[in-house]
This record gives sequence, structure tokens and C-alpha cells, in this order.
Amino acid sequence: MELNVIAIDIAKQVFQLHWVDSETGSIERRKLRRSQVLAWFANREPALVLMEACGGAHEWGRQLLRMGHQVRLLSPRSVRPFVQRNKTDAADAHAIWTTGQQPGAKFVAIKTLGQQVVLSLHRLRAQLMKMRIMQTNELRGLLYEFGIILPEGHRALLKELPAALVVASERLPSMLVESLQEQVRRIDSMDADIAGIERRLAQQLRETAACKTLADIPGVGLMTATAVVASMGSPAAYHDGREFAASIGLAPRQTGTGGRVRQLGISKRGDAYLRTLLMHGARAIVRSSHATTWPWLAELLKRRPYNVAVAAVANKLARTIWAILAKGQTWRASAWQAA
Repeated sequence: MELNVIAIDIAKQVFQLHWVDSETGSIERRKLRRSQVLAWFANREPALVLMEACGGAHEWGRQLLRMGHQVRLLSPRSVRPFVQRNKTDAADAHAIWTTGQQPGAKFVAIKTLGQQVVLSLHRLRAQLMKMRIMQTNELRGLLYEFGIILPEGHRALLKELPAALVVASERLPSMLVESLQEQVRRIDSMDADIAGIERRLAQQLRETAACKTLADIPGVGLMTATAVVASMGSPAAYHDGREFAASIGLAPRQTGTGGRVRQLGISKRGDAYLRTLLMHGARAIVRSSHATTWPWLAELLKRRPYNVAVAAVANKLARTIWAILAKGQTWRASAWQAA
């Protein structure tokens, strides 16, 4: 039995639906308030529901799945070309419905509640890291104005900061010194908050078999292992490791005409946070002893610039991660040494 396809343009309050009646063939459109959506779907036969993978989509997807419907999430980038004329809720719903009918359409895996929780912890930590950098840069800049130089880097700054504050207390008015000390306390509070989130992520790593398996890979630590497992959703959503690497922007862009195709730099599409973690992990591998003990990596560094080699190792990391998760394997050092 072929399921009826219903597209939803989700929003904060008003949801726009678009579908084609299977009996009459007529195009149907309907607006629903947020409180009406679940009741409306509860009274319908199982259908294939299409939505953009935007804010709240995974939660709606989980609730509709529990009702017996099939749910597919689409990347907003793939929906945009099918929006006709003016951009309205009805036009967006129509575009979602049209995109879902295309041959070879790519769908986003619906994340579980646990995966979304882990990603939320990562987002909170990333925001705290940005705020801490802002606070330390402001502190460094203010002291620089009075001839007190602090080193770059968070750990180096914290090491030199007590002595710098002593010098500042001898030369500067007390009202400024007190304000600087308040700034230091704010930075210490952020450090404690970041450490608390990292402890929770470490607990998740210990309790999740997939995360523990990924942590055995060189260049993959606590942050990368937990972020990959939570972001990927399901490995089955990707055909192979190259498709996963391409989804986070680690595959090269291509341009060509007349049958000639040129490879460009990495596309930098998809999840920038996950791509950054993998690039950091790849950089750690290139800087380690593996650069001399692994022949393929040593040869790569000889014939390619440093940053290109780092991107290539990050791509290899992404493919290896997908293979381990999709096939239930463990990391084998011999496979990487002989690659």
C-alpha cells in the first residue's frame, strides 16, 4: 500500500500542510495551530510525513513516528530551489512536498532524545567557550593598555594572571583592580561550568559503547566521539563513508564542463562544529609520531601542503568513523599503518 505524502512547514505557532488527496487527486492545503497538529494526525491513516530538518523537527518526528506515521526530514538547502515565486508558508510546504518526490532525494536521520541531549551539552559548552574567550581577550586588552602584557592562550594566561594582578594593584586605582578581579572570577566560574559539562559528556562516553569504540581511534577523543555519535543520527542514513564525509564538508568541491571535472578545496558544507573537531583531531595526528611511523602519511606530507594533508586525514577519520559505526567493527591500527 502506497502511503499518502503530507508535507509540513513547521513554525512556532501556525503549521502549514500540503498534500494531494489519493482518491480525488486534488491538491489540499491546511493551516493548523501547534496544539491541533498531533490530534489531526492521530485521526488519519498512516502517512509519509515530510518536514525540513529545522528547529523542533526531530521532536515532531519522534512524536509522529510513535503514532505509526513514517517521517522523513529534508535539508533546507535541498528544499529552497523548489520554492516558487513568493516565499510563504504555503509555498514552503509545497516545496517540501515536491522535494520529497525527487529521485535520489537525501533525508536527514531523526535523532533520538539521547542524541539531542548530548548535542545540547556540546552547544552549551561551545557557547561558554566563546564567552570565556571574549572575557579573557577583554582582560588581556585592558591590562595591555597599562603596559602589562599577558601571553596568548587560556592556560598560559591563567598561569601569568596572578602576578599581573599584583603588578596592577601596585600601579592602578583600586576601583579598576577590583573590577579586573571580578572579571577573573567570572572567567573562573565559566571554567567550572565548562568542566561540569565535560564531566557529563565523559559519563556519556563511558555509558555508550559506540562512543567508547570511537575513542580508540587516534585523533578522536571525548568531544569528537560524543559529538559524532549524536550528530550522525543513524549510520544507515549514509550510503558509505564518503557520503558521510561529504555531508560535513570534508569532500572536495567539483566544477567542470565538456567532460572535464576539476577537484577544488573541501566544500565546508554541513555541520561546521563537527568538521572543526575532526580537523583538530587530524592536526593532532599529523603533528604526532604517526607522521613518521605511518608510511602513507609521511608520503602525503611530502607531496602535499600541510593544511591539505590535515584535511585529507580528517576525511579519512570521517570515513573510518562511519565504517566502524555502520559495520559494528573496531579500530585496527594495522589498517591505518598500511593504508
